[in-house]
Amino acid sequence: MVTPIHTDGPAALLVQAEQYAESKPRKSTRMAVGLAMMAGLFIGLAFVFYLTVTTGSTAGWGLTRLMGGLAFSMGLILVVLGGAELFTSTVLSMLARANGKISTRNLLYTWARVYIGNLCGALLLVLIVMAAGLYQLDDGQWGLNALHVAQHKLHHSWLQAFSLGVLCNLLVCLAIWMTFTSQNPLTKAVMVILPVAMFVSTGFEHSVANMFMVPLGMSIATFAPDSFWQAVGSSPAAFSDVNLIQFISANLIPVTLGNIVGGAGLVGMGYWLIINPEREHKTAHISALTLPSANYSERPTMTQETLTIEKNMKPVHCALQSHQFVADALEQLNRYQLQGAPVVDKQNELVGFFSVQDVFVDLWWNDYQPDMDTKVEDLMRTEVQTVEADQSVIELAQYMSIDNQVLYPVSDAGIATRFTTQSALERAKTQTLSRPYIYPVMRDERLVGVISRSDVVRALAPLYGNAMDILPADAKEGLVSA
Repeated sequence: MVTPIHTDGPAALLVQAEQYAESKPRKSTRMAVGLAMMAGLFIGLAFVFYLTVTTGSTAGWGLTRLMGGLAFSMGLILVVLGGAELFTSTVLSMLARANGKISTRNLLYTWARVYIGNLCGALLLVLIVMAAGLYQLDDGQWGLNALHVAQHKLHHSWLQAFSLGVLCNLLVCLAIWMTFTSQNPLTKAVMVILPVAMFVSTGFEHSVANMFMVPLGMSIATFAPDSFWQAVGSSPAAFSDVNLIQFISANLIPVTLGNIVGGAGLVGMGYWLIINPEREHKTAHISALTLPSANYSERPTMTQETLTIEKNMKPVHCALQSHQFVADALEQLNRYQLQGAPVVDKQNELVGFFSVQDVFVDLWWNDYQPDMDTKVEDLMRTEVQTVEADQSVIELAQYMSIDNQVLYPVSDAGIATRFTTQSALERAKTQTLSRPYIYPVMRDERLVGVISRSDVVRALAPLYGNAMDILPADAKEGLVSA
């Protein structure tokens, strides 16, 4: 079954990209370098596939390169699905630097360790390919094809190589960006094929691919036996320009810089500069609840006044500040025995709601290695349901626990939409609701407090003739043991 694509637009994708970027520096050096070596191997294998598909093809220039590009897309698919670390996508960690999550030194270190790992992985594959003698395939035409590809890469001008690097990583990072819209592996794989096929078939330059391709050409030119040169009708002298100095100065340096600009600049920072100013001015999407009216008889111990939300809410002091660190926010929630609280800005305007559920999700995403610099505004939700101070606690209790659409499944015209033999009471006991347990309390569009399910239970306890507050489980155990 294919998982549907879920996206709430560019802003939601930017959030996913930021989480992706922030996860890169958190990996240990051992893990990052190991995964980077795997990525170097994967991209090298993709070039092996490219050479095999294009060698001896008579399909014409365009179709031959398209077939090669489609074959090469296997490399990025392996990287994405295998969780490997590729330098050209790791440059998106620039977003973490832009958000102040990491320092410039940490950013450069993150890039350097992946770059070195990619190089080691690519060179390892060169050794394996040479040992396997793949350059002798098709009477040496496979190796000759590799030599021509490597030689071509070393004869761009510096500006041309840089520009081709920009175009290449523009497409690679857009492919990665698209994968943020789905959790389905097959969908992710399909998404990266066309961007990769385009950059390969058009001749854009990828630094990690060149770490394999050019050293492979150098190795063939240096170590291939005389029988190989006789079979292809050429000589090592024809490829004397395929050397280390030419590779580093004319290709690797400008292409790497171009890859950084195309990925970190055009894609990562491009989206960040467009969307981030809008997010900095975000306000909560507040929806005031219209509570159902409830018919009840007042008990002697209760009055209409004591049943208002205002009389049973916690004070506004429990609200969190948007710029608070998450660790401080959790301490404050524990102090008020809350699972969540409204969030206000420096002007005490309601801007969101923060809950322990948001913390759990963040911990899961970051492999339970939280960033201690994470703030409440980074995790909070901006969709907030509020109640009014003068509304009834009983009405709120009914909203929290009863869904009239489940109890009385009828259309607006009074026609039954579902038939059941259960009584209304049985349906009420078995229904499953997804409604908040905590609500900000407003008066005249100002935040004045917060009320939770526990507060509602305490307010309604006297209906059973029980004036004692409902205590947390550990407090009850303490009373029993005493």
